[in-house]
Formats: sequence, C-alpha cells, structure tokens
Amino acid sequence: MKNEKIKKLTLAAMFLAVGLVLPFLTGQIPQIGNMLLPMHIPVFLCGLICGWQYGGVVGLILPLLRYAFFGMPPLFPTGIAMSFELLTYGLVAGLLYGLSRWQCVIALYRSLIAAMLAGRVVWGVVETFLLGVWGDGFTWQMFMAGAFLNAIPGIIVQLILIPAVMVALNRTGLVRFQHRNQATASKTEGSL
Repeated sequence: MKNEKIKKLTLAAMFLAVGLVLPFLTGQIPQIGNMLLPMHIPVFLCGLICGWQYGGVVGLILPLLRYAFFGMPPLFPTGIAMSFELLTYGLVAGLLYGLSRWQCVIALYRSLIAAMLAGRVVWGVVETFLLGVWGDGFTWQMFMAGAFLNAIPGIIVQLILIPAVMVALNRTGLVRFQHRNQATASKTEGSL
C-alpha cells in the first residue's frame, strides 16, 4: 500500500514536470499553445493513471507553477481559469475512469470526453466570474471560441494521443486495462 502511494506520488511529480516543459514544444507562441493545449495532456494522463486526487492536484497547481517559473500563462485571468479547468480535467477523468466497470479504451474515451466538457464549462464559469467582476465581461462568443473552436486541434490531439499512450502502457504491462472485479480481487489477494 505504501509503495503504491509512493509510486503514484512519483508519477504525479513526473506528470507535473512534463506539464511544465511540454509547452516549450509550441515555441512559446501563444496562438499555437492555445490550439494544441500542451499542458492538458499530462493532467489527463495523471488523472487516468494515478487517480482523481493526483490528477486534480497536478491540474490545479500546474498553471500556477508554470506562471511562477516562466511567466506564462498570464496569471489573470488565464492562469487562474486554467487552474480550475485542469483541476476539473484531472479530477473528472480520473474519477470516471476509476469508477468504470471495465477499464478499457471505451471507458477511456467516455472519461476523456466527459472531463473535456466539464473542464470547459468550469473554465467558462471562472472566466465569466473573473472578467465579470474585474474585467469587461465574458460573452457567449468568447466562451465558444476559447473552449471549442480554437481548441479543436488540441482536442483532436488529445483524443488520439492519450488513448494511444494508454494502449501502449497496457501492452507493456505498466498500466493494465482491467475489469473492476479483477481489480478488486487482485487488491484483496495482495493484502492477504
């Protein structure tokens, strides 16, 4: 049990580090980063592999740490809204996938899509609050453009790359797709 916790904590730290570095692949060009969404990928993977608690924490602190280290994304309103969005991604993806009766590619897609929708709604609510209270307001058109239209390339990359990584991890035996009853049985056998 203790080794499993250490393993998850170590993996979460690795996903956090990857999330800090991955945006450099976009060349620090905000337009490309806004389209490819590089910080989202490690948060989703952390939630799916380590669980909702770790995915949520990594998602919450990743944009804030990235701002503290590199000055990007701008803290207000982007970084704050992104923290809540990524928190939701890690939390929802990890929770739904962990509760799935079958942990397989179908459950993976269900968890990803639900998390993407929930995260974008949370992002919109936080942006509406922040820009409504301290800014010029947040319109429906701004929400649709920021959450969906501009993000289409990143959404496509996530829907291809994340399942591909999970399938590769399954094939190598590092992270197994499993039936919930098998997971419960193996946990009880391990504790005996």
